[in-house]
Formats: sequence, C-alpha cells, structure tokens
Amino acid sequence: MKKNISILGSTGSIGRQALQVIDAFPEKFKIIALAAGENVNLFAEQIEKYKPKYVAIANSNAEINLKNMIQSKDTIIMSGGSSLLYIADLQETDLILISLSGITGLKPTIRALQNNITVALANKETLVTAGDLVMQLSQKTGTKIIPVDSEHSAIFQCLDLKNTKAINRLILTASGGPFLSMNKESIALVSSEDALNHPKWKMGNKITIDSAGMINKGLEVIEAHWLFNVPYEKINVLIHPQSIVHSMVEYQDGSVLAQCGLPDMRIPIQYALTYPQRFSNPFPKIDFTKIEPLIFAEPDNNKFPGLSLAYEAGKAGGTAPTVYNAANEIAVQLFLEKRIRFYDIPMLIESALIKHHPFPEYSLEDVLLVDEWARRITLEKFSAMCT
Repeated sequence: MKKNISILGSTGSIGRQALQVIDAFPEKFKIIALAAGENVNLFAEQIEKYKPKYVAIANSNAEINLKNMIQSKDTIIMSGGSSLLYIADLQETDLILISLSGITGLKPTIRALQNNITVALANKETLVTAGDLVMQLSQKTGTKIIPVDSEHSAIFQCLDLKNTKAINRLILTASGGPFLSMNKESIALVSSEDALNHPKWKMGNKITIDSAGMINKGLEVIEAHWLFNVPYEKINVLIHPQSIVHSMVEYQDGSVLAQCGLPDMRIPIQYALTYPQRFSNPFPKIDFTKIEPLIFAEPDNNKFPGLSLAYEAGKAGGTAPTVYNAANEIAVQLFLEKRIRFYDIPMLIESALIKHHPFPEYSLEDVLLVDEWARRITLEKFSAMCT
C-alpha cells in the first residue's frame, strides 16, 4: 500500500530532492498535495508530473498564472497562507514534509500535529520559534516529528530511545562554510555572492547565508534541544569540513555513535519518508578508501558570533529564540539585498535580543506577536544605521 505524501515547499532544495527520492520508489509513495512559493514554471512541471489532487501557491497572482499553465482539471489550486493549513488538514495524508523557509512552516506544522499527521520536519525555524509549544503538542497527540536536517536525522538514527538518560552529549557537526579558513578582518568584507558559495552543500539562499556565519548551526542547536529534550550544556558543535560525519551521540560509558554518509540530503529525506524502514536506493554510496582524512575542530566564536548568540537565546528560554530567528531572517534578507555587511547580521540579532524581555510561557499568538515585534525592531535598527 502506498504512503500518501504532502510536500510544503516542493520547489525548494529539500522539496526537489524529496521528489527525487519519491521517483526512486514509485511503488511506495503517492503525492497528494504540493505547495510552493513563486516559482510557477517549476511548480507547473511538478504538478503535471505528479498529478497531486491539491496544490497551493504563495499568492493570487501566482495562482492565476499557474491555472493558465495546468492542463489537468482534476487538480484543486489554492493560494495564500490558508491554503497551507488546508493541506495540513487533509486526512488522507500519511506524512507531510514541511520544507518551507522561515516561520511560515510553524502554523501548518501545528495543524498537522493536531490532525495526527506525521511530520517530516525540514523547517528548523518551527522548533526555534515555538519549540515548547510544538513538542508539547506532539507528545499530547502522540504524533511523530521526524527530523530531516542531516544533523538531526543523524542524532535521531544514533539515539537509544530506551536509554536517553545515558546520553552524555550530542555533537552537531558543521562544515564551517566558505569562510572557515579566513580571518575575521577578511570575513568582514565578503559579499553575498561569496557567502552563497558553500563548499559542500547546495541549499537555498537563506540557509546558505546562515551556514556561512554558523547561524544555521545555532538554529540547529536550539532545534536539537527541543527535539531530543537535551539541555544546552550537553549540546556541542564541532567543525568537520568533510561533511562525512553528520552528527554524533556520546553516551556516559564513553561510546560515541556517529552517522556517516556522503553530503547528500536525499539520505535523511529518504529515512524520514520510509521510517522506520530502510530501502536500497540508486544514490551514490560512501567509499571510505577514497575520502580525504576526517578533521574535527572547535568553532571560533570570535569569527562566528552568531553561534554563541544562539546558545544565549536558547538558555534565556521562552520567546528569546523567537527573536533570534526573526531578527536573523530580516538581517539575512538585508544582506542578500546588499544593504548591510556580513557582520551586521549577528549585530542586528544581538541588538534585538538585548531589547527583548522573553515570555517564559507563550501561546501561538504570543509567538507571532514577538516575531512581528522582532522584525520591526530589527528594521528600525537598520534604519538608524543608515542615518
């Protein structure tokens, strides 16, 4: 029997690779719903190929263009934020892959959990902004959240779920990005084009910029805290430029379990889609006799202050991580638009965190209000920088 899959973010990097995984197992999966941003041409191609019953696109203008391009009359086409919730309400869905960028993934994740639909989560901002809320809902409904990020998938695969008290620490690995070997003075002068040139992974623009400044790893630290219920003091980051060891779990007896593989996101995507089973696939496999020596090093918080800011926000708790994420989203966009410098990104994040008094407990409405506040404060700080 085929597993019914919905994908939110099908034209993004994760969404496209998820469809490659599904192509490798046509007898095991059926696409019933897809959602995308504004890449209408690619989205139209996906709809024609997979023939989902429901599709959602970002706005009404894109919806009009899409309707003019789609031949099939059996596909229901929607647009706007409410359309994502409509897909998250589909009872025929067995698993929904949330691969949207930013806080956009929060509401559909919550709705899917309320509907007892397994969530394959590739949107780390969901747990960063509202981790307590989301994990409580997952536990209350008994609905699984399966991590798709390579690091969290690695930990998920290495965890002894019957013996979590024996965990000594989680070790998240980081490639170090394109600026690993540069000094701070040189990094201060980099362009957005430089930051988008990641040495190992092909990702969307936002996550690639995050990775260049180790902010992506900061987001992952906060996500790991919520996913695996481990205190921040037991979550470490190691630089590992080869991106072969995707993360590790160290136990109290000194044993360290690591998940290894080529830097190919299709591996953790497939594991999330097929969990708890594993199937043979046509993707390249690792040859340990041909890989370069594996190197590990401590991150340099002086060069990459965004990582230490994430720990500070996480330990502050409440809505502090919400502010960290929102300020970062605004700052990254400003950097991509060439309106600020690279190190202005962590500076803007820190400025917003300083101004915020975290709510120790929060609702979804609180999270959305704090998110809006942090974006406004960050833009105000940017405006003040320009005067």
